[in-house]
Parts: sequence; C-alpha cells; structure tokens
Amino acid sequence: MHASPPNGGPRVKPEGTRVPDITFHTREAGAWKDITSQELFAGRKVIVFALPGAFTPTCSASHLPRYEELAGEFRKAGIDEIVCMSVNDCFVMEAWRENQNAKNVRLIPDGNGEFARAMGMLTDKSRLGFGDRSWRYSMLVVDGVIEKMFVEPDVDGDPYEVSDADTMLAYVAPGHRAAPDVVIFTRSGCGHCARAKKALEAASVRYREIEIASIGGIDAVRAMTGRDTVPQVFIGGTHIGSADELDKHLAQDAA
Repeated sequence: MHASPPNGGPRVKPEGTRVPDITFHTREAGAWKDITSQELFAGRKVIVFALPGAFTPTCSASHLPRYEELAGEFRKAGIDEIVCMSVNDCFVMEAWRENQNAKNVRLIPDGNGEFARAMGMLTDKSRLGFGDRSWRYSMLVVDGVIEKMFVEPDVDGDPYEVSDADTMLAYVAPGHRAAPDVVIFTRSGCGHCARAKKALEAASVRYREIEIASIGGIDAVRAMTGRDTVPQVFIGGTHIGSADELDKHLAQDAA
C-alpha cells in the first residue's frame, strides 16, 4: 500500500520495504555521536515520527509531547524505541530535547534531509523561509522494514491528523484507549485563561498548559488556530477554542 506523496513530490517509500541506510550525525550529552540506520532499527520495533521543524508550534505543543507522554503505553505494546526525526542540525535538536525535557523519545537530526529524501518525504518549505523539510508522518519499523505508515494528507499548510501518537497507539495496541490529550494555551495574567483552567479542573480533566511566550507568542497561536486570543484549548487534537467554547463543550459532555 502506497501513501500519498507530499505536495506532489516523489512517491512515498511503501510499506513492506526497508528504511533508508543513512548515517545520522548527532549530539548526545554534549558529544558527537554517529548513529546508523542499522543501529537504530535492526532486530527492534521502532516507531518513527517525522515533523517539519524543532521549536515550531504544532511540533512543540502536540506532536512530540504526546509521544513522550504515551511512551510507557508503547513500551507495554512491545515497542523498543520511539524516534523523532526532523531536518534540523544536531545542535538545534539537542537544544529542543532539553527545552522539551524529552526523556522517552530519541530526537535524531536528519541534517541534510537524506533520510527524508530517501523516504520520498522531503518537501519544499522555501516560501516560509525553511528550505527543504520533512513532511509530517509516522511509521512502525520492525527489524528495519516499514510495517505501517501514517502520512498526513497532501494539502496546503501543515496538516496534523494521522501521524499523532494516539493514532499510532491504536494501531500497535488495538482496543487500548488512553486519556485524551488536553492542551490549553495561556498567557500570564489572563483572566479567561484562569477560568478555562478552573473549568477543566472542575470536570476532573487533566491538561497540559503551554504559556504562549514559550512557543513564540500570539503568532504561534495564530499559526495553529487562526485566532489572536487566549486561551485556546485542544482536546484529542481537536481545536475546541476559547473559554466560552470550552464551557459549551464540557456542558455537552456532561449532558
């Protein structure tokens, strides 16, 4: 089964074929370390998710944090490692790992885009000033062979619909249901943000709070939601909206 090519680009490497043979130039604990595809994948079950860039809004707010959060569930399902790849250099990826406090996901820099290109997943983001980047996707690799891929649809922008951790968990552990990922974007001193958090707490809903100053301010919120206000709430990857919209959503759930 072939996935859709990104933005009319080359054909995506199909399921049932081997991952590209690449040497990744990484930094771990402040030291240089070369890692090969053989070392990453041979004799192991590995989940890879690739994304457009470190420190970008969706990648920092949802994609990486949810895989980090569900790492224990993936281990129970027999997964040996979770790998995040991005066409960024090793210094950027190391800084992002520290910024995100990522302890359960291994961040691998595809600095020259060799892996993304060989996967058929390199896409041109020049209009944003990013140059060549990876299309967003996830895959399960078993002993170096691609068993399953979830590739985001070939539409404009940065779709985030199927490469998420919950979709992958449903594939590797059918029937398992993790608590939905609830994220609230806030700003210090915002009364409506405080009201939204109280509403979630009153409904016994666990959530992650992201102060927008840490991800680029209101511009990052606008990029994800098209809105210029906070709070903005996401539940299970679905944009719920403001404090008022959250109240309506919680009331519908309680009905």
